[in-house]
Amino acid sequence: MTSEFTKEFILECKKLLIEKKTEILNRVEDARKELNNADDYRGGDEGDQTLRAMAESEFLNMNERLRKQLVEIEMALARIENGTYGICEETEEPIEKERLLAIPWTRLSIEGAEIRESMMKRYANR
Repeated sequence: MTSEFTKEFILECKKLLIEKKTEILNRVEDARKELNNADDYRGGDEGDQTLRAMAESEFLNMNERLRKQLVEIEMALARIENGTYGICEETEEPIEKERLLAIPWTRLSIEGAEIRESMMKRYANR
């Protein structure tokens, strides 16, 4: 753990990460139940089947976004455990406390995010 962050601050971030993880898992479960309830109404006309297909597609897209966010949260929890939490992957400097409180799973400081974005733009134009 860096000297930039107090133990209390790290614990606060860990609590935020765990709360967000629980929220995401609950959202996925609720969406899954909702989709399964829609299975009770299989059949129907083409419009019903189209709506069903759209709901499934929306569920899968949401699930993928949430899965990626869960991976980021798990990685942040691992960084807390190994003492590297709050260090920017790009600049290797401490991430701003306000940023960590807003996005506790972030791996980049504001400066690091700008550097990475500029690099991505540079290579995208090739």
